[in-house]
Amino acid sequence: MTFRYPIGFILLGLFILFWFIVSIQSKKQTSIFADVSEKVRIYLFSGLDIQRLQWKNRFYLLGLLFLGLSIVGPQIGTRVKPVERKGVDLVFALDTSVSMDATDVKPSRIAKAKFEIARLIRGLKGDRVGIIVFAGSSHLYLPMTTDYEAAQLFLNDIDTQMIPTQGTDLSSALETGLSAFTEESEKYKVLLLVTDGEDHEGKAIEISRKAAETGMAIYTIGVGSKTGSLIPVSKKNTQDYKRDKSGKLITTMMNESILKEIADAGRGHYFRFSNNSDTADDIAYAIDHMEKRTVSSHEFSEYEDRYQVPAFLSFIFIFTGLIFPTRQKNEPIHE
Repeated sequence: MTFRYPIGFILLGLFILFWFIVSIQSKKQTSIFADVSEKVRIYLFSGLDIQRLQWKNRFYLLGLLFLGLSIVGPQIGTRVKPVERKGVDLVFALDTSVSMDATDVKPSRIAKAKFEIARLIRGLKGDRVGIIVFAGSSHLYLPMTTDYEAAQLFLNDIDTQMIPTQGTDLSSALETGLSAFTEESEKYKVLLLVTDGEDHEGKAIEISRKAAETGMAIYTIGVGSKTGSLIPVSKKNTQDYKRDKSGKLITTMMNESILKEIADAGRGHYFRFSNNSDTADDIAYAIDHMEKRTVSSHEFSEYEDRYQVPAFLSFIFIFTGLIFPTRQKNEPIHE
């Protein structure tokens, strides 16, 4: 059981306190007929039943208490209701190869990519989202969901040590991305390939072109600078950089041209995550202006409002208080 407006309990408590103080004060007050004779007092109050009057006040008090309880909005149990949503299916394919640890984009390529993807997810409304991680191989990390908080948690745990097979197999990422979509229609699906595009293996452009022919859109997002950067490697509490077999430092360069070709073949757009641009806003704008479908089969559980019960009891008690008699049953007739 829960309450929609729990702050109402504060007002309810103040009302009970006020009623209690008034009741005490009324008992201390001297009667307004204190100076009249006993004969007049008997005449005035002979028809009043004090116990009935007390019950009348109790009915009023109970009615007001149940009215306050209905105002705080009690919710009991759960119910399932259909929910309509308008949106597209988005799959983020995030590169987790060691080259994404490069710091030409601050604080690092992968940290920047995760930050911008998190911004995109926070701005979604009704769209389903999934996440793929890839390097030399690819894996479906988060299946399609509308639980954006869960997506944020999964995103936060991604790092460059997740996949032991190194490299940047874009073809594998695209194929896994296409299989992540669960609906038959391809019209409302977008795959966002987030990578530095350093290596290119397989037939990424051909896969992207075939996906576009079915109505799917392939967006590519480059992470890195044109000048490139060294790849940091931690060794026994010391900072070093990745080297080739001959001991020469390796500079990782973003392959922007291949990402543009993949986006063109996939009838999408190419974007870039850099230090001084709000690319996530541009991507959100492009997604927001896509044609979106309405899905009405989605259902979820929630607490069901039960304010009607205390409201009905409040009406019963207040109405009873209004009609409850306070005269004595066998009232004597005075002449």
